[in-house]
Amino acid sequence: MSADSSSRRSSSPGGPLPGATGWLALSDDDLLFQIESLPEDHDADERLLDVVRSGRHFFVRQEAAKRIANAELLKVFAGDRHIGQILVRQMCRDADVDYLVQLVRESRHLEVRNAAQVQLDLLQQQLGRERPRGEG
Repeated sequence: MSADSSSRRSSSPGGPLPGATGWLALSDDDLLFQIESLPEDHDADERLLDVVRSGRHFFVRQEAAKRIANAELLKVFAGDRHIGQILVRQMCRDADVDYLVQLVRESRHLEVRNAAQVQLDLLQQQLGRERPRGEG
């Protein structure tokens, strides 16, 4: 485990860090309320990305990721076991097939690989395409 991932897991156990601003200054409960209160057509992707990038509890980060409207913004988090699972569930276009195949082959996290494979199978079924599992 890298020092970065170790500090991410141990920091901010249930609340904001000193000096945090905006949404990151809220308690976990208040932050989740703000995230869940967003309308479908929100313009808060940047605020949500701040939460995803933060050291907050993985559940809070996942909930923020689920509400990001532009899934392309989550691709930089493909290596994150918690956010990577959310990313693959948002891949639903023909153009996403190759990216899902790449995640199945290359992700170091079993949870992300499995979620990518399930999404790939669903997407291929929806598109009426047959392609070998996890191969391009």
